[in-house]
Amino acid sequence: MIAQPQTIKSLDRPELQPYRTMRRQAEHRQQGIFVAEGEKVVRRLLESQFPVISVLLPEKWLRELEPLLRTRRELIQVFVAEKKLLETLTGFSMYQGLLAVGKVPPQPTLADILARSPPPRLLAAADGLSSAENLGALVRNCAAFAAQALLVGETCANPFLRRAVRSSMGAIFHLPIVETSNLARDLRALRQQGIRCLAAHPHTDGRILSQASLAGDCCLVFGSEGHGLSPAALAACDDAAAIPMPPTVDSLNVGSAAAIFLYEANRQRGRM
Repeated sequence: MIAQPQTIKSLDRPELQPYRTMRRQAEHRQQGIFVAEGEKVVRRLLESQFPVISVLLPEKWLRELEPLLRTRRELIQVFVAEKKLLETLTGFSMYQGLLAVGKVPPQPTLADILARSPPPRLLAAADGLSSAENLGALVRNCAAFAAQALLVGETCANPFLRRAVRSSMGAIFHLPIVETSNLARDLRALRQQGIRCLAAHPHTDGRILSQASLAGDCCLVFGSEGHGLSPAALAACDDAAAIPMPPTVDSLNVGSAAAIFLYEANRQRGRM
């Protein structure tokens, strides 16, 4: 359902506060909300089970999305504005000018994930990813290669930052996320459940990815490009493997590395 669309000339209304504070992400996290940006991401939000509070968009996009808005069960506030007004929120020219505010639903626990993930399980974990864009790319690749969940470590960026949601292209609305307060502890808990934890780590004494066994239950663990995995996270893993590369290249973007690891896991399982 949608409320009667309201055409606005100013962004001063109280209901628009989440849009005005897009750069104050700590406030959004406390409120349990996030901002979706762009046509594909907003559309995928509306198609998901995530609660939607409001949309802010130009008239042309209201006509495009109104049928989808009317399929929603909750009452969504709709604000229509000129694209130039919307661009004052970001400080740069927006390609489409679509924004929406959603609510972060209750996150599953690690026990929930294991209970509803059929074997062979394929999980991923992130340690130390401070870049929202890189975290969003990791989410997108996890969804693309059928990972059943992503564990986000305590030193990572918030996966519901606007830039992370945008980089995921809305995949975050369909991939279960577990934000853990102690990634190393949870990796050890996975191992106790018989789930092999494999670190993506370049210094492996010659062990390369194709030599790793990924056909059974496993969790692939990725660190930051700058520092890699923390000693605690690396020590919590069963093993490590590297992508073979020439000596002139020492690492890949985490999204690229994750795509290669996840593809190899699917290949070994006969899915590729």
